[in-house]
Amino acid sequence: MAELTAVLASTHHPFYYKATTSPPDERPPFAAAWKAKVEAYRETLTAAAPDVLVMVGADHFHQFFLSGLPQFLVGKAPRYDATFYNEIREFGLPTYVLDGDTDLSGYLLQGLMDRDFDMAFSHELKIDHSIVCPIITTRPQADLPVVPVYTNIFAPPMPSPRRFYQLGRAIREVIDAYPPYLKVAAIGTGHLSLELGGPRQFGEHGPDPEFDRKAIDWLATGDVDAILENVTHQSLAAAGNATAGFMDLILMLGVAGPGAVADYVDELDLFHTREMYLTWYASGVPDGAPVRSLAQNRSERGRAEQSLEAVAP
Repeated sequence: MAELTAVLASTHHPFYYKATTSPPDERPPFAAAWKAKVEAYRETLTAAAPDVLVMVGADHFHQFFLSGLPQFLVGKAPRYDATFYNEIREFGLPTYVLDGDTDLSGYLLQGLMDRDFDMAFSHELKIDHSIVCPIITTRPQADLPVVPVYTNIFAPPMPSPRRFYQLGRAIREVIDAYPPYLKVAAIGTGHLSLELGGPRQFGEHGPDPEFDRKAIDWLATGDVDAILENVTHQSLAAAGNATAGFMDLILMLGVAGPGAVADYVDELDLFHTREMYLTWYASGVPDGAPVRSLAQNRSERGRAEQSLEAVAP
């Protein structure tokens, strides 16, 4: 049977690659700290030694629009072209051709349909930065086959936060039941509070720092009850017009399981958004794998916030 070795849930920021690979005199002042955070996080996936990646993301209106936008979709291609022209132009992202795993894709699709999810599928899916970004940050050699799962986090009506969590639980069940022995890692990216094109886009912090703090703690402690009690489409919109991407992180908690405590927790406050990095070692912590507790993260967060308060005018 397949073994789920790690579940990763993080934010994805399309400017990371450009910010950390530009000539030194062109990099933003936070680039070195950002790169250090990402490279430390990358080791959690390396330690899990996966054979294949199930990757949860969302199409940013690159190939799906209001003429036909699936709520949930599984890619079934033997390989995936990655990165669209505007992502190269605006973010400087590299292009990839990622291998697929059609056997696992087909098994996942059928297994989710058997669990009452009417999934869409695509044999011609092209990958955008919701999956390219975590490839860059967690597996830059891009040497593992991928099974993409796309969700609708942009165009109402969207599935409920509860439905995203239920899909995550179903994905976990199907992976656990997959007959061939493979080490599988599940990687999903989304957003904390985020504003795009609105009045809160470029503030000193993300548009809703209090939501960000709560969201990280809820996810890290596996507190799905608190999430489903407090998170609605309306509350997400109030935290920022693009905060619905948090539902993909709820999905990843579903894969990890209720009450699952993250083995690795980290974050970074960029001037307009908060980056977050979580890993659950689903089969136990591998030998030598990095761990970072929520308590450590809270302590560092508190020191950072005190430092900002001390220099505030």
